[in-house]
Amino acid sequence: MAGSTHTVTNQPPPLVGYDVYTADRALSEAVGRHVAPELLDEVGEELAAFGRTCGSAQVQEWGVLANENPPRLRTHDRYGHRIDEVDFHPSWHRLLGKGVSAGLTAAWVRPAGHVRRAAAFLLWTQVEAGNGCPLSMTHAAVPALRADPGLAAEWEPRLTSMIYDRELRPAARKAGALFGMGMTEKQGGSDVRANTTTATPLAESGTYSLSGHKWFCSAPMSDGFLVLAQAPDGLTCFLVPRVLADGSRNVFRIQRLKDKLGNRSNASSEVEFDGTWARRVGEEGRGVRTIIQMVAATRLDCVLGSAGLMRQAVAQAVHHCDHREAFGGRLVDKPLMRNVLADLAVESEAATTLALRLAAAYDTGGEQEKALLRIAVPAAKYWVTKRCAPVTVEAAECLGGNGYVEESGMPRLVRESPLNSIWEGAGNVQALDVVRALQREPAALDAYLREVGLARGADHRLDGAIKALLTDLADLDGIEARARRLTERLAMVLQGSLLVRFAPPEVADAFCASRLGSDGGAAFGTLPHTLDLTAIVERSRPQA
Repeated sequence: MAGSTHTVTNQPPPLVGYDVYTADRALSEAVGRHVAPELLDEVGEELAAFGRTCGSAQVQEWGVLANENPPRLRTHDRYGHRIDEVDFHPSWHRLLGKGVSAGLTAAWVRPAGHVRRAAAFLLWTQVEAGNGCPLSMTHAAVPALRADPGLAAEWEPRLTSMIYDRELRPAARKAGALFGMGMTEKQGGSDVRANTTTATPLAESGTYSLSGHKWFCSAPMSDGFLVLAQAPDGLTCFLVPRVLADGSRNVFRIQRLKDKLGNRSNASSEVEFDGTWARRVGEEGRGVRTIIQMVAATRLDCVLGSAGLMRQAVAQAVHHCDHREAFGGRLVDKPLMRNVLADLAVESEAATTLALRLAAAYDTGGEQEKALLRIAVPAAKYWVTKRCAPVTVEAAECLGGNGYVEESGMPRLVRESPLNSIWEGAGNVQALDVVRALQREPAALDAYLREVGLARGADHRLDGAIKALLTDLADLDGIEARARRLTERLAMVLQGSLLVRFAPPEVADAFCASRLGSDGGAAFGTLPHTLDLTAIVERSRPQA
């Protein structure tokens, strides 16, 4: 029997067995603001139960296993028949089933559906972000399909179902269905109008034969896909079912799965169409306009996903520092570490608060809320997703060398962190989308200014930032070259307005001083030392 050379001490316990929702005060308070009082108990109890699921050791282990055992492509069966199937680890299916049953595809048919779903999506991202892709696209397909009432009536009940049915069979024989999306091609990327996939009309009205490729098609195991192709009258949106009504497989040739930096549990593929049967969605030549509602919804999910990753990174960092001792005391009590943690927590809360406000705009509806989303969604997508990587990297550093080791879970967060900034239109695409809204849709800017104006007079730094923003907006010369800077300001001013109105004074003060004022540095951990940093860190502490 080998002797023991030391006793393991001063190691934080795993952050498991806790309610991820209730422990996130920024999130639970946002839900309380945006859900009608008569629904709040029901929604709060549902999210708390889901939060306990997310924090359980078993579900967290599923996330680890799904990430460590990525999907495998099987192009042919043992006899040589083409099948184009993707095999997943059982943990992937368990996670996806939990996500569907939690209503992550059902927002459009539930009261307060978008806020409760947004909160749940933010929680679920913290378990394993990979299965968020099919959940997001299934949710986002609904408004696009509504361009064709017949298709919507046929597919919407399946997409909003809370039953996960993993089998590949005709959708009419399934209790629930998932959707994917294929827009980008090798030669065009984000410039989808350069697509070369062709759509040839068939004898049956509204049906076509597709020929071409998609360079990036996520979730290829889904039951249906919205894709873009060139019809006789121009770029058009189509629904491509994976299995046809007679039970035969549609032509959907998966060439390979992408070998990605992160998001390893999710299958992203390259696919070829060759006589692939499809149904038109919307009018010919209006493909971008038809699919844009799906794109907008998935962009909001990018914001939510990044907010979830940031929250989990901050929770892990605070938890570690709360239990780790160094230099004669707990790390969390050291002034410089406390500054770092507080700065990270402020960034995380700003992201969460903004994301939930945008989700609430979907529930509220109305022309002003729709106009607000037109600018606020691409601005938030641009800024929040870009803040995710530096937050997760800094949080990992709070764990020291332990944060660089896979078992800590931090490397998985770091690898995932750039993804939402790239998917659904990278930074330049978002900034240019904001510019188009400013130039073409005056109601969008009016709605934005009304929203941020609700906090005017409450903080002089916010007032100064609004004034500087108005100066920028008054000068549209060379706006394309300034688009990133302007989009960044739009996002941060909106965050500042929301925090001044709704966050505790210490959080709003820290944000306005460091992000809108001049009292902050380029790195995290540079907040003014005179702020109440202890209260900020305490607010962000997960209760394990």
